[in-house]
Amino acid sequence: MNGYEFVSVWRIAAPVPLVWEAIRNNREWPKWWRGVISVVELDPGDADGVGAVHRSTWKSALPYKLQFDSEVERVEKFSRIEIRAFGELDGNGVWQFHDEGVNTRVRYDWRVFTTKRWMNLLAPAARPLFAWNHNTIMHWGEAGLKHRLAK
Repeated sequence: MNGYEFVSVWRIAAPVPLVWEAIRNNREWPKWWRGVISVVELDPGDADGVGAVHRSTWKSALPYKLQFDSEVERVEKFSRIEIRAFGELDGNGVWQFHDEGVNTRVRYDWRVFTTKRWMNLLAPAARPLFAWNHNTIMHWGEAGLKHRLAK
């Protein structure tokens, strides 16, 4: 089986609107999220960003890169962003934002399948390593966002 389900929770010492904007503006991720090599806008979508399509390239903690497109399917301002991924990863992601007083709690649910043949062949043995890799990349994102918003 080449499917993965991940849940990441970040607590950021910043108000929801600032955290929301940093996550929503994924073209800026390479400036603060280690591992994000590039994000290119293919379609801007509507005024709320619904329908926007971006191609992102990621360099993992392990010696490989992944590239996939993501389309914004739903936006609830300051609350939720839902995306569909396709390419070398296929599935969906949901960003949720919760006000916790001086902090924002961000939850990201990521349910994807790998489409790279070598990853699918290695998945039975390498699944724990792929999960560790995902968690490392998400930790880099949390650390980068905390640093960016602390300025």
